[in-house]
Amino acid sequence: MKFLHLSDLHLGKRVNEFSMLEDQAYILNEIVESAGSQQVDGIWIAGDIYDKPVPPAEAVRLFDDFLTRLAEMHLPVFIISGNHDSAERIAFGSRMLDTSGIYLSPVYDGWVEPVVLSDQYGEIAVYLLPFIKPAMVRRLWEEEPVDSYQDALRAAIAHMEISPQRRNVLLAHQFVTGAQRCESEEVSVGGLDNVDADVFAPFDYVALGHLHGPQWVGRETIRYCGSPLKYSFSEAGQQKSALLVELAEKGRIEISRLPLKPLRDMREIKGSYMELTARDSYLGTNTDDYLRAILTDEEDIPNAMDRLRTIYPNLMRLDYDNRRTRSVQKIQISESTEQREPLSLLEEFYRLQNNQSMSPEQESFSRKLMEEIWEGQL
Repeated sequence: MKFLHLSDLHLGKRVNEFSMLEDQAYILNEIVESAGSQQVDGIWIAGDIYDKPVPPAEAVRLFDDFLTRLAEMHLPVFIISGNHDSAERIAFGSRMLDTSGIYLSPVYDGWVEPVVLSDQYGEIAVYLLPFIKPAMVRRLWEEEPVDSYQDALRAAIAHMEISPQRRNVLLAHQFVTGAQRCESEEVSVGGLDNVDADVFAPFDYVALGHLHGPQWVGRETIRYCGSPLKYSFSEAGQQKSALLVELAEKGRIEISRLPLKPLRDMREIKGSYMELTARDSYLGTNTDDYLRAILTDEEDIPNAMDRLRTIYPNLMRLDYDNRRTRSVQKIQISESTEQREPLSLLEEFYRLQNNQSMSPEQESFSRKLMEEIWEGQL
């Protein structure tokens, strides 16, 4: 059987105050057409359907239209909630939708019953595990030590009934240690949300969501498909795609990428103001793309953003790269703020404010408080 592995649609998302709904409608239509042309047998969507727990009405209508078209094609669709979603909203109507071949992860209650499919090679069990935190699992299995995301996921999988004779597939939305993040993703405190790839040992294929860059972790059948659209300029160099996963007999899985072509690309342009406004610079290119412009002029250009938008209407960001900005960068830390752990940033702020480092007691208290906030206990 062949499946499309998708995740991180983030419907309703705004990037630098630009609504992505038109682009999302375009890419979802492309996905529907690919599903038909590839004659897939089902679709896996591994979380972050929406960008916010309470999505705008337009985003809900867009996803409803997407599911309706897939249901009309008689394609089963398997969906889990991610950390950006409301698990309760995603689960609403799940038992009724099951009859239409739309399978939604319920709010996690300690048990995950698989959806079982069959083909000429036997049964395929698809397990839908929504995004979980230690606090969720700890309440359900009080007798088990659940102090970390690793513990939580291990406990959740341990309570699944998994037959080694079947081909077993897991949809999950977690951060696996060793995977590469992008700027558009949430960063946890001190890597608290990390889980090791070995917890997925019982599964033949793990369809992951959460990270926006396509990659595998641990083994080639533990996969992030990545988001279908670029949501930050750190993703500008990525080729977005959906994963086509073909399950043959147990132990044989073929995986290929189906490139997705967006309505508008997200890319960077660099040069002096005169160079970027010269006709030779933009003729033959798509000036409607979402752009970050990097000006190399030594002096700031008055109203540069507004003036450049007369040529590039979807210009999102404007930065300078010149002697002044490079000299400022030299006295700053080399690691980008987006990639640093929150506790590290707090320690640096404290040191700048107080001309001394935090005490071990202060550091321990800060870490504990951040962990509780991250787990939603406060």
